[in-house]
Amino acid sequence: MRIKVDIELCTGCETCIDSCPYDAIEMKDDKAFINEYCQLCRNCLNACPEGAIKEVEGEEPVVAEDLSIYKGVWVFAEQREGRVSDVALELLGVGKQLSEQRGTELSAVLFGADSSEAERLIHWGADRVYHCEDRIFDRFNDDPYVDLLTVLIKRYKPEIVLAGATPIGRSFIPRVAARLKTGLTADCTSLKIDPETGNLLQIRPAFGGNIMATILCPNTRPQMATVRPRVMKKGVFDESRTGEIIKIDAENLRCRTTVIDTVKEESETTCNLQEADIIVSGGRGIGGPDGFKMLEELAKLLDGAVGASRAAVDEGWISYAHQVGQTGKTVCPKIYIACGISGAVQHLVGMQSSDVIIAINKNEDAPIFSVANYAVVGDVKEIVPMLIKKLKEVKGL
Repeated sequence: MRIKVDIELCTGCETCIDSCPYDAIEMKDDKAFINEYCQLCRNCLNACPEGAIKEVEGEEPVVAEDLSIYKGVWVFAEQREGRVSDVALELLGVGKQLSEQRGTELSAVLFGADSSEAERLIHWGADRVYHCEDRIFDRFNDDPYVDLLTVLIKRYKPEIVLAGATPIGRSFIPRVAARLKTGLTADCTSLKIDPETGNLLQIRPAFGGNIMATILCPNTRPQMATVRPRVMKKGVFDESRTGEIIKIDAENLRCRTTVIDTVKEESETTCNLQEADIIVSGGRGIGGPDGFKMLEELAKLLDGAVGASRAAVDEGWISYAHQVGQTGKTVCPKIYIACGISGAVQHLVGMQSSDVIIAINKNEDAPIFSVANYAVVGDVKEIVPMLIKKLKEVKGL
């Protein structure tokens, strides 16, 4: 489906222009024309007094330009206090896979930090780093980030741009996409290249996490996506790798706001799931708060942390700080032990990148088993105490 103007009926009155929130109607030779920015909102259909704007079937949408001029995969390398964040290194890992499939180069974009961090990005897989060291990037501010990244994308025309779904990425990346009039898929859990079309397949939970949606951006470039920390795995660090570092001038960037101070939030909990090598998580199947005391004992013996499903948190059995999943924390431990967790999509997207997943559930058809490396079918209230007893014997406790 697409929207089309019947030029025989159009009088050039321009009444329709203000009806479009996407600037998709313009005038050519005194006639209205629907350009490539049309999002099929249909606001314009009733705006024309002559009935010249119609919805038609079987026609391909207008493509803005030759998309073949866009090449390369870019990763926006977020930094805080002069140190590149782990999510940037994780994106370099998946970015390398995408660039190899497309037969192109992988580049990183770094605002702030010093040259040693640019070198580190190359060691982690970047072939090229666009680096601006201007002091304006010492503290995050939307305006210069949006302005400079937009300029660089327009200048170098990458095919794919990836960024972290962090407070920084969520704040300014959508504005970049809006300026470029291209699509952006947030919170992706998987990124692949369509072998037939070469388009980026951007996969993420939808409709409350009840389905996994594959989203494409076939008619505009770049294809932009954000990914939450710890969803992807880091690539391989190679200190011998060499690459190109391109120094970028700030180009008279201005800020409409000034960051006066940054105050770090003091957390009352000592729970740090995202740094734990071993996580023991409980769901509704553990039965209540006493079940979490059992998991805490197991986690302590393993030098691990305690996690939870949303169902357990909603029941009030444990605090939100322990929640793993789409609406909680995304984790990637060496070992993830799921106890009495059925495995809703919302939970799986937060832990499925774990190195080893051990699932304990008495329902042999539980979805959690689809991602588990080791499946234990049985009552968690019987199996976990046996694990605790055996560990105490091994440790001589």
